[in-house]
This record gives sequence, C-alpha cells and structure tokens, in this order.
Amino acid sequence: MIEFGREVCGEAGNALRREWLVTNGIGGYACSTISGANTRRYHGLLVAALQPPLGRTVMLSKLDATAHLRGAAYKLDSNEWADDDSIDPPGYRLIESFQLDGSIPTWTYALAEAQLIKRVWMGYGHNTTFVTYTHARGSSPIDLDLTVLGTYRDFHAETRGDWMPAISPVANGIRFEAFDATKPYFIKISNGTFTSIDRWYWRFKHRVETERGLDDNEDLFAAGQFHVTLQPGQTIAVVASTEEDAALQWRASFGSERARQRSIVEQAALSDQPEWIQQLGLAADQFIVARSFNGQPGRTVIAGYHWFGDWGRDTMIALPGLCLTTRRFDAAKSILKTFAAYVDQGMLPNRFPDQGERPEYNTVDATLWYFHAIDQTVATSGDFELVSELYPVLKDIVDWHLKGTRYNIHVDSDGLIYAGEIGAQLTWMDAKVDDWVVTPRIGKPVEINALWIHALRIMANFAHQLGYEPEARRYGELAVQAADSFTRRYWYADGGYLYDVIDGPEGNDSSLRPNQLLAISLRPTLLTHDAACSVIDVCARELLTSYGLRSLSPTDSRYTGVFTGDRYARDGAYHQGTVWGWLIGPFVDAHFTVYRDRNAARSFLLPFEHHLKDVGLGTISEVFEGDPPHAPKGCMAQAWSVAEVLRMWMVLKV
Repeated sequence: MIEFGREVCGEAGNALRREWLVTNGIGGYACSTISGANTRRYHGLLVAALQPPLGRTVMLSKLDATAHLRGAAYKLDSNEWADDDSIDPPGYRLIESFQLDGSIPTWTYALAEAQLIKRVWMGYGHNTTFVTYTHARGSSPIDLDLTVLGTYRDFHAETRGDWMPAISPVANGIRFEAFDATKPYFIKISNGTFTSIDRWYWRFKHRVETERGLDDNEDLFAAGQFHVTLQPGQTIAVVASTEEDAALQWRASFGSERARQRSIVEQAALSDQPEWIQQLGLAADQFIVARSFNGQPGRTVIAGYHWFGDWGRDTMIALPGLCLTTRRFDAAKSILKTFAAYVDQGMLPNRFPDQGERPEYNTVDATLWYFHAIDQTVATSGDFELVSELYPVLKDIVDWHLKGTRYNIHVDSDGLIYAGEIGAQLTWMDAKVDDWVVTPRIGKPVEINALWIHALRIMANFAHQLGYEPEARRYGELAVQAADSFTRRYWYADGGYLYDVIDGPEGNDSSLRPNQLLAISLRPTLLTHDAACSVIDVCARELLTSYGLRSLSPTDSRYTGVFTGDRYARDGAYHQGTVWGWLIGPFVDAHFTVYRDRNAARSFLLPFEHHLKDVGLGTISEVFEGDPPHAPKGCMAQAWSVAEVLRMWMVLKV
C-alpha cells in the first residue's frame, strides 16, 4: 500500500511533488498532487475524453474545501500563485495521512479532535468523477464549504479568464456551459445547498510547467460554493460529469470500483505477490482504454499520462506486460484487431492525433513490434484463431517491407531493413523539435533488424502451423539470410558490443546505446554466448541505472545527464543520455537469458518499489535523468515502463 503521514504530506516540497491519478477506461482521468495544488496544466478533477480515448478536455479543475468546526475555519486545499510564488492556503499542513486504497486516493485531515476523510474515483466507462467527504471522528458537526473552480480547455492549454461561462441550476447542483455549442458538464452534491460566486480567480501557478519552459499559469472560474453540514459518521458526495443524469449513488459506484480493482489483482494472479507488484497490476489497468473503429468497439493503450495518446509503438511494446502478464487476453486480442484495421502500406500508425485527424505513419518499429505482440498473445492465451484472422495482414506487411514503403523503408540486398530519410524520425528514439531530428538513425538500426528477423521467424512458424509450407520456407530463408548478415555485420570488435546503426550516411555508428539488447532478449538470440555476455556487461557498466538504462553512454561527447528546460533542451536530451524505464525489461530479459541467475536479474527491478512512492504514486515515470540520483522526469505514468517491470517480475517469479 502507498501511504504517507505528516512527514510527507505536511512538507510543501514533498506534497507538491507527489501526484495521484485515477482513470475511467475511455481516456479520461482525474489527477493532481496530494497537497491539493495543481502543478501541471494537465491536472484536474474532471479531464473528460470527449472523443474517446482522445479529445481530452479539462473541465472541473478543483474543489477548494473549507471546513468549519466550532467556529474555527480549516482550509483543506492548497494553491500556488504566480504573482508571488506563494502557497495559499497551505492546506497540506492539515493532512494527517494519505494513502492509495487500491488506486483510489484517500486523504485524512486532522481538525482538532475531528477527522475528515476525502476520496476520489471515476465511474468506469464514464466521464464522471466522484469526490466524497466523510466525518470520520468527533462529536461535533462539521460545516463544509466547497468552492467549484471550473474551466473548459484542451488539456495542453492554459485558461485565460476573458469569457463568462453560463452557469444554470439543475437538480442537486449546476450546469456549466463554457461557450455555445460546447459540451456542458454538471456538478452535483448528494446533500447541500449552492451559492453563486460567478467570478474569476486569477493566475494559479503550475510549477512543473515552469520547469518545462512553458506557459505556467491559468485563471479559473469560481462558479459558486456548495454548503453542507456533516454530522459525525456522515458522508457526502460531489459528482462532476458530462452526463446530466450521472447518478449520485456514490456508494454503489465506490463498491463497484473497489470490486473491479480487486478482480484485476485476482485475475492476474498477483494476490501472492508483493504489494508493490499488485499496485503495478492496478497501474497497468489505467493504460488500457476503449477505442472504436467504424462503429465497432475495440481497445487500445494510452502511452502515458498525461499528454500522450495511443501510440502504435508504445502499445505493442507494452501489450505483453499490460495484458498478458495480467491475463487480460480479450483486451490483448481486441487491441491487436483494432490496430489491424489501421495498417496502411504495410505500416502500423505511430500515433492518433488528439483531434481525430488521419493517423500518422512515421514509424519503422511499431509494425515489427506488432508481430511480437501477436506471437506472445497466441503463446500465452493459446488462441491460434487470432493468427488465422491476422495472418493476411501480417503477410501484407512483410510484402510491403520487401518491396519498399514510406520513408525509404525497404529490405536491402543483405536481407536487412534500411529505413530513413532526411527530416524523418522513425525509431523509438524519435525526438524532433521543429525541423531538428535529434537522433535520425538513418540506415539499418540494430533493434529494427533484430525485430525484423524475429518477425520473419514468427511468420515462418505461423505459416507452417497454418499449412502454408511454401510461404513458411520463404520466410525461413529470409530470416536465415538476415540473421547471417546481422551476426557478420553488427559486431563492433573494438568495443565488444554491437553497432547502433550500420550503412548510415556516415557509415557505421558505434554509439553505445541500449538498442542492441533486443538482439539477446528476442529469442532465439542472435549472438553467441560470449558475444551476448560482452554486450550485457558493457551495457551494465555504461548504461545501467537504478531505474532503467541510459539512452547513450556518459563517455560520449553528446551525452546529456540532465533533463530540464524548454522543449529544445528536453528533446535534445531525450535520447542522448536520459534514462528510460522501459529498457529495464530488455536488459533484465537479456541478463537472465544469458546468466540464468534469477536473483541477480530480479535485483535490477527492486528499486522501482521505492519509485512507486515518488512523483506518480503507484506507477512508473517515463524517463529519469542520466546523472545520479536519476530524478524522474517526463510523464508521471508511462505504459511501457509499468509493463516491462511487471512483465519481468512475473517472468522471474519463483
């Protein structure tokens, strides 16, 4: 269980640093810090997915609560202000404890001898957030004032208070309509009265955006204030929703959500695992969301919270850990079928834009990871019918790669894939700022060809099982040719590891990067035992950290050990030394494959137990700084980071 007392909750830096997240299974979420202050533009109590899983819109930013007990006022929430960088009120000082109950954030406030407990969760499948307050201890009633601070904006933006929303009464609450023809939302209370305020509060500061070099303040509209008197033992609920008829049956919703979370842990057979692994099982659920195609329901994966949508590459890398490790086979198959509908010219989409435009097809590796995800799903679930259904799509993908597709992606005469052209970023090291591609990696990237050979071997096996023997032989021959070229051409003898890219515009690139680990972790491995040991040992010495692997060796002149500043600085460091959590999966997989030391392999995962109590509570960050102490950065919750730690823990469990 993730739990803190006053030593964390009562200190501003600690309370502002740690973020909680609840999700609704369709791309919407609620998120803030345990202090009550929003530190990102992406924070809010109701961030609705209006075009599930995208179209994410910040609606209800927060409820500022003030409790009154025997004439004394206790301001429970916190706000940071841009004008003087003050934190007022410092409500975090009243938090006696904070915990995650499953994935449900729970605060206990101490008000003299009284205790007030607050909980937040979302209705699964609905853009609906519940907030409850329980008078848990004390003999005197507590009067509670809840100020509604609303907005209506894209979650990438900040609000400027130069407009007046239309606030109108409805049963048990209010209707908030920002502009004509925008989606209204509703805020209701289970018991209480409402008083209008109708004015703007100016210049709330978002300190994380300051660090990121972005616009860092916004205005919020105080629609009004709910007033309620809580008797000892009583609970009241506030519901914020895009649905006017959203039920105030908070007890049923709370019970349903807790039962759903218990079933996730039980289905994944995590009940006998450490609590932090069970927490990762719940974190995995937050990334699996609904996506429809041509009116048919499907599934996809949100790559990271807050700002990522569903990316093809991230989805396929994360799928085994998110879905197969947790035994959610139906979700895995739905995701694979959903993405099959978007394959175009032999390529999986890299990402789906927020506003619903045409998917972007600028990735070479997402498509190859697709083969691995299908193979793992079939091997784990035993459902070979999935192969029969998707085989024509896979065959078409291979054919396109053989004859060539977008961005000069094609199979060369040595059987290896060449990819890239000026101005394009096609591998997972895809940082681009305006026209600057930070790591273009044009040529034959090592992990791309490890994945290509893996895909060909999978196709040979699938074709054989389906009885297509001529095709099985053809794929097998292509795999043998590519594997022979790989073992001959990628070995960098002077370093004792693999070239990162060969046949690039400037020849072979010997930059020491972690991509080569896939040549070992994707089985059967492509290296001899001695070569594999050498690669793992070099990567361990130069790239390994407590939270993943550096994207570039610190001995390289381009190495950047910090990850901060504006987008030029951050994207410039993104794959030039920044640590990526997801890479711990291939490293541990490769290490165990070669050394067969289960305890040593598991030891590389243990630091993440501590990380679950920092920044994104109960989940794993996207990246970490390359220099010690490897501060967490980027998204506070990243799908493939969670997936790979969870996957490898379960692979290695005794």
